[in-house]
Amino acid sequence: FGVVAGRFAAVAALGFARNLRRRLFSKVQDFSFANVDKFSTASLVTRLTSDVTNAQNTFQMIVRMCVRSPFMFISAIIMAFYMNARLSLVFVACIPLIAIPMVLIMRKAHPRFQVMMKNYDNLNAKVQENLIGIRAVKAFVREDNERSKFDSAADAVRNAQVRAEKVVILNMPLMMLVMYIALIALLWFGGNLIISEKMLTGELISFITYMIQILSSLMMFSMIFIMIVISKASIGRIIEVLDEEPDVKNPVADEALAPKDGSIEFKNVSFSYDKTEKNAVLHDVSFSIKSGETIGIIGGTGSSKSTLVQLIPRLYDTLSGSVLVGGRDVKAYDLEALRESVAMVLQKNVLFSGTIKDNLRWGNPEATDAQIEAACKTACAHDFIMSFPKGYETELGQGGVNLSGGQKQRLCIARALLKEPKILILDDSTSAVDTATDAMIRSGMKNTLPETTKIIIAQRIASVKEADRIFVIDEGAISGIGTHDGLMQTNAIYREVFESQQKGSDFDGGGDSAAAEAHAKKEAL
Repeated sequence: FGVVAGRFAAVAALGFARNLRRRLFSKVQDFSFANVDKFSTASLVTRLTSDVTNAQNTFQMIVRMCVRSPFMFISAIIMAFYMNARLSLVFVACIPLIAIPMVLIMRKAHPRFQVMMKNYDNLNAKVQENLIGIRAVKAFVREDNERSKFDSAADAVRNAQVRAEKVVILNMPLMMLVMYIALIALLWFGGNLIISEKMLTGELISFITYMIQILSSLMMFSMIFIMIVISKASIGRIIEVLDEEPDVKNPVADEALAPKDGSIEFKNVSFSYDKTEKNAVLHDVSFSIKSGETIGIIGGTGSSKSTLVQLIPRLYDTLSGSVLVGGRDVKAYDLEALRESVAMVLQKNVLFSGTIKDNLRWGNPEATDAQIEAACKTACAHDFIMSFPKGYETELGQGGVNLSGGQKQRLCIARALLKEPKILILDDSTSAVDTATDAMIRSGMKNTLPETTKIIIAQRIASVKEADRIFVIDEGAISGIGTHDGLMQTNAIYREVFESQQKGSDFDGGGDSAAAEAHAKKEAL
């Protein structure tokens, strides 16, 4: 029976853990950027792995013992009271001796296990940070420093776990103490009953057998109790994720209407990551963009350029004001329909394990080989892809580790072009390519996506000089809007950036145009 019970308990626990992980992962997919920022990536990884494993182990223990232990306990109690009700009061007296320490242990251990799981989050964060930045670690010879940081995080986990286990470990000695006290009391009172000829020796032996059965079931209960104490912190963290309401909610609509065009309008938009006005990073921003326009955005580091464009596909929601796409508030669109109309190339290039072709088809799963090749030519990626022995079937490592920064950027641009969006957002996405290649990419996009609204965030004025209009962002507000020539006359910030780049030889007045013309002639041939 024990083997069968153990097998069914294990199968049930595995199914429970699988379903729980699915629910957690599905919930995370619905999170906005703000929700993910709240928990942190490392914490979510811990909750999906270690916390679920703790819950699984507790579930398995409960399923395995929830039938046998109560059955043993109840049947033994009934038989003991049937045989001698007065002597059975020994068991009743033991109940508070067991219950009170259990409650005290739970109250003391639970917060300590919460601290332990938070330290696990920190440990995972340290490992994740190190693996992502391993090249920088080796380049700056900081291995010893990273080992020290990891050791500190690992020691914090160990110390927190030791503090928690010191409390939980008291459970078993207390149970054994109560068991021996009950046995001594039973022998004392039973012996007196035998001496006074009110009880037979065989009855006392039977009674001791029932006592062992009762205490064995209580030992099982105590093991379940220990597992519950350990997993209570994990279960609370899991429930915290499941109960989290997505910051960006999908509207209830009869049909998923897509934006009719790529026009964009911001009306008095303010935004704050913590939803408080005093910490707003965008302040009362208003502007409009016609469908098909090419807009350049220039601004200093930390001026909230990226935050501004992330409001367009509702990766974040505004604190106040409204964002309109295609003449309609973005909050009125079905999220999937809205985001299908917007393609973003983020500052951080994100590629996945698989072939180059698989990564490109993220933009359009139905894309033909001809469409993929055309998009890659526009993004100046085709030549370097074909230089690989397997071409478009080349396997990429996690995050595209076997590609250079410029190659990853061009693949991400090609992936966005395959989407054929109404709005294309390039967030500093050509920073790792030379100015000539940058110019060729922009020229290619102008020819292949004439009806698409293009927003180009850049540090180099060369990348936005030929845009229809340029927005200058300063400390979360619009400092100026105009063409390159107009801003040179009217905007001091823009002029200062332009002059500093000229002095640094980062700006070449005719280089980009010449490169673009050369590329156009090459394509014509």
